[in-house]
Amino acid sequence: MYISARAHAICELSVDKKLLAAMGDAAPSVQSSSAEKPPAAAPPPPPRPTISEEASEVLPMETCSSSIVRLNVGGMLFATTIDTLTQRDTESMLAVMFSGRHRLHMDANMGAVFIDRDGTHFRHILNWLRDEVVPTMDIAAYQELLREAEYYQLTGLIEALTPLLCKKEEDDNTKPEMTRRDVIKCLQFTKVRLRGVNLSGQNLSKLDLSGVDLSYSCLINTFFSRANLKQADFSGAEADGANFHSANLYSCQFIAARMRGAVLAGAYLQSANLQDACLIDSSFCNADLRSAHLQNADLSNANLSEANLEQANLKGAKLNGANLRGANLQRAYLRDVDLRDTILEGASLNGANLQGASR
Repeated sequence: MYISARAHAICELSVDKKLLAAMGDAAPSVQSSSAEKPPAAAPPPPPRPTISEEASEVLPMETCSSSIVRLNVGGMLFATTIDTLTQRDTESMLAVMFSGRHRLHMDANMGAVFIDRDGTHFRHILNWLRDEVVPTMDIAAYQELLREAEYYQLTGLIEALTPLLCKKEEDDNTKPEMTRRDVIKCLQFTKVRLRGVNLSGQNLSKLDLSGVDLSYSCLINTFFSRANLKQADFSGAEADGANFHSANLYSCQFIAARMRGAVLAGAYLQSANLQDACLIDSSFCNADLRSAHLQNADLSNANLSEANLEQANLKGAKLNGANLRGANLQRAYLRDVDLRDTILEGASLNGANLQGASR
């Protein structure tokens, strides 16, 4: 049958309307079925870590940005590089920590690797690792720094600090422990004992120090000129360069004292005991040494010109190069003394015991 184009179009339009109507009837059933099943709830967010958990977070070394690292050493912050911490002393604790083979404790609040150690001297540790610089410090601080170097196992720094500590201790031993004023205060007591005290370089001239015990003291370059030291004890003292010019040293004890280069010119040393003393290069010009005990004393190159050594005991004394020009040696005991290199011009030897002496 022949159907016109207009009739064919109307037929297609009616079919489309029926399809739309059918789709509209089915829609409510879909909505009703979906209403029966509510959508599932979203999962809750993970719990946030506490502050303490953040502070103790452990991170691998690779998380540090570039080669720069921040350190929290006992609450003190420092910034440096991985190269600084690892290249100077490859066997140190710091080099091992930051070698990349270990996980480190990161303080997340400060963004720094935490080291549980006092940070007071850590800047000196870093300066050593950077430039091998050892700071100038007092002996107590050096000892603290050495303790830190030993903790971080920095062999090079330990080796650099050890001789400095030894030198500091030697230098401190030469520093005087008492001043002139301190000594004067001590003189208020009946018996003054300054045994083993360091008085090097102090001016104790013109003081009344009679009977004072200065045995085994350090008296290097100390001034005793015109002081009253009657019956004082200097046994075993270190008195190199000490000045006793015109001092009263009557019956003093200088047994085994070290007095190299000491000045005793014009001193009153009658009956003084200088047995076994080291008196090399010392000066006794015009000194009164009557009845003094100088057995086995070393008077090499000493100046004893015009000294009064009447009845002095010089048995076994060393007088090599000594100057005894114009000295009074009457009735002196010079047995077994070598006088071959001694200047005796104008010296009086009347009644002297020269048995066994070499002249």
